[in-house]
Amino acid sequence: MTRTPLSGVACSIARATDLFGDAWTALIMRDVLVGIQRFDELAQDLGLSRKVLAARLARLVEEGVLTREQYQTSPPREEYVATEKGRELYPVLLALMAWGDKWYAAPVGPPALVRHDTCGHVTTPVMACGACREPLTVADTTQLPGPGGRVGPGTRLLGPLIAERTERSPAPRT
Repeated sequence: MTRTPLSGVACSIARATDLFGDAWTALIMRDVLVGIQRFDELAQDLGLSRKVLAARLARLVEEGVLTREQYQTSPPREEYVATEKGRELYPVLLALMAWGDKWYAAPVGPPALVRHDTCGHVTTPVMACGACREPLTVADTTQLPGPGGRVGPGTRLLGPLIAERTERSPAPRT
């Protein structure tokens, strides 16, 4: 089944979803970021076909999210390592994990915990404001137009809605 490409939509969520719109890609990144980096290990852990895994890995390398690094010369073998772009996905995956833990964890609890190594505490990831460090929620945030925004496919109603907020939005505090 061919998907409609979202790379031309003036929305960062759409563009990111264009790459990460299937569960396998997110699970591949989860595995690579926690240390499962070799093709055979990824295939074994995820239980998906080698053809699907190869296609997803090739796309992640093409997009600069992963790189291939040789770990053995004879015979030549490579592993997949997250680039800076790939490592910056970790908070996104943690946010998705926290949401899944809240709404879909088994009665006994979540399948994995996250320890913040700096302080040693088991924690729950929180999306917070870069200025005041308060948690961000849908109730206390407003999307405003950005310099790359435009009305078009994927934003026909959203674009004007966000643009309208400029006039009625309070000035940012500095």
